[in-house]
Amino acid sequence: MSLKKLSVFVCLFVGLTACTQPDPIQRISGPAQGSTFTVSFWSEQELDKNSLETQLKDELDRIDLLMSNYRPDSVIETFNAQQTQEPVEVGEELVQLVDIARQVSAHSEGCYDLTVKPYFELWGFRGDKLTKPSIEQIQTLKQTIGLDKISSKENSLTKLNPALRIDVSSIAQGYTVGQLAKILDKAGIENYLVEVGGELVSKGKKPEAKAWRVAIEKPLPDSQKLQKIISVQQNEPLSIMTSGTYRHFYDQDGVRYSHVLDARTGSPVTHNTVSTTILIPDPTWGDAWSTAFLCMGSEQGLKVADKLKLSVLFIDQQGDDFIEKPSQALTEALASGTAFSFQE
Repeated sequence: MSLKKLSVFVCLFVGLTACTQPDPIQRISGPAQGSTFTVSFWSEQELDKNSLETQLKDELDRIDLLMSNYRPDSVIETFNAQQTQEPVEVGEELVQLVDIARQVSAHSEGCYDLTVKPYFELWGFRGDKLTKPSIEQIQTLKQTIGLDKISSKENSLTKLNPALRIDVSSIAQGYTVGQLAKILDKAGIENYLVEVGGELVSKGKKPEAKAWRVAIEKPLPDSQKLQKIISVQQNEPLSIMTSGTYRHFYDQDGVRYSHVLDARTGSPVTHNTVSTTILIPDPTWGDAWSTAFLCMGSEQGLKVADKLKLSVLFIDQQGDDFIEKPSQALTEALASGTAFSFQE
């Protein structure tokens, strides 16, 4: 599992109106969580856009102070710095994310894990040079890895190993998307598309009953070509989360080392799956699942997706070819055509 959520390019096709008419879609955007955010929305009621923008940015700042692994004063980094086995109060939201991640981790048989950060650093993925560790080094760190080494209760987390650290970046952006969407819902906005760092949730439709259109990228390291366009038009929220291995890797001695680490082995994954996309109502679960499925790969991941009836698209690379492998639930959803559709 990658510690920092893989930033996968997503184009938002919000459409153009006639040049004589103003665009009814309003947008609010800016920096967020080491990337950017964009909120696109429209409503037939009068809205105070300035107030809405303030609420959105205040929420982004609040979540950053709570969950950022890149600022030492955040709640999660304060927890990580405490070398204790006593309960530490971190708040209900972080406990909720850990509990969700624990369930996803169990379904992935431990491949996905929020405590994998030490492995990530051991391999040198925080710098600009790969440092392939020894088996002994990986085994030494293993005692500090695993969500089974942390317990949660109400608003507190407890480390069973004081050296354990948590990185929530593989789930926090999805949670953030959901929180921004709640602000829009509270404002009475029924048609929107919210995107943070490539993770997004849509609701409703564009003006004139047109679908929101989202493009996912072809998994190529040196270009930005489109693999699929997803058209979404439904009254209930639908999140679209994509993770990929093709932007972050090292090539050394003829071997490609992905930034996606399997927590069970402490090493980069070796399968041929280069991209996963999940379509799911809840963006928090979607964010965790997209990373977990990328960690598992299509062979194991399809079994899990089919068992849980999750709509997932795996893309495997075989030489220069990309092989799409949809889950059963995705195939059935596309056949019904009620919530979303794919276009080449």
